[in-house]
Amino acid sequence: MRSPSGLLGPRGPLPLALLCLLAAARGSLADGQPTVSPLTSVPIEEERITKYSNLSLESHNIPPTEHSNVPVEKNITLERPSNIELTCQITISRGVNSVNVTWKKGDELLENYLTNATGCILYAQYMFTIINSKQMGSYSCFFGGEKEQRGTFNFKVPEIHGKNKPLITYVGDSTVLMCKCQHCSPLHWTWYHSNGSVQVPIDVQMSEKYAINRTNANETRLKIMQLTEDNQGSYWCHAVFQLGESEERVQLVVLSYLVPLKPFLGIVVEVAILVAVILLCETYTQKKKKHIDDGKEFEQVEQLKSDDTNGVENNAPRHRKNESVSH
Repeated sequence: MRSPSGLLGPRGPLPLALLCLLAAARGSLADGQPTVSPLTSVPIEEERITKYSNLSLESHNIPPTEHSNVPVEKNITLERPSNIELTCQITISRGVNSVNVTWKKGDELLENYLTNATGCILYAQYMFTIINSKQMGSYSCFFGGEKEQRGTFNFKVPEIHGKNKPLITYVGDSTVLMCKCQHCSPLHWTWYHSNGSVQVPIDVQMSEKYAINRTNANETRLKIMQLTEDNQGSYWCHAVFQLGESEERVQLVVLSYLVPLKPFLGIVVEVAILVAVILLCETYTQKKKKHIDDGKEFEQVEQLKSDDTNGVENNAPRHRKNESVSH
């Protein structure tokens, strides 16, 4: 019988744990059943530990809740092969012997795991070694009972980070795209340029347009020279680790120098149109005013002619009258 390392149970004055321990011990004596039930064989574990003794040990623990069926998850970043020790612990109020423990990788049932009970606390431990990408993924512990509780450990390779916002530059300039991996060192970096839905690898040996800086192992820089509008689009930095691969996208936007002038040109065109409209309205107003003035002048001339004609007609009888008087 082998208990997980570091799982010796609570120490110190804990009344609830002590009562649980006494209750479990009394129940076990009455039933004649042990409270600890190992589910693995020691030779298998010793063989594994001996074979991979040069690898580092990664220990992780999560505590599912007895009265909740909400799964508990923990994300684990793993860069290189390691010995893994996963532990789930749960406090059981109804007796640990009524709980069925299972482990799964995805949907695949796992064997050779350990269980151990200390009072009301039930521990489930799975120890294994990750040496390749196929062993990455999700490992889950299940505690079956009235409500099934689940804890899941998600293993993934480190994430790499680039520029979140699009990088904007101009035709003819040079720019540098960068990706970085915090606290990790990929085995290899590769850059790709998306041509539609196809990623085309960038070969700096075949083109003088590109240059890759590999000064630091945890970052990569792609320099692009003499930019054209054809160079814009999505660029992908691809990192290879011992246990998998990771990639990040960097968006590049290449503008012509006329683009910044477009708002200004738009304003100039609007002002020119407005001035032209004002001039047309002014010209039309002046022509209309001149036409009205010409009409008034014509009416005045006609009025004067009419007045002159009436004056001549009125003077004729007077002359006749004066002539008759003189005779």
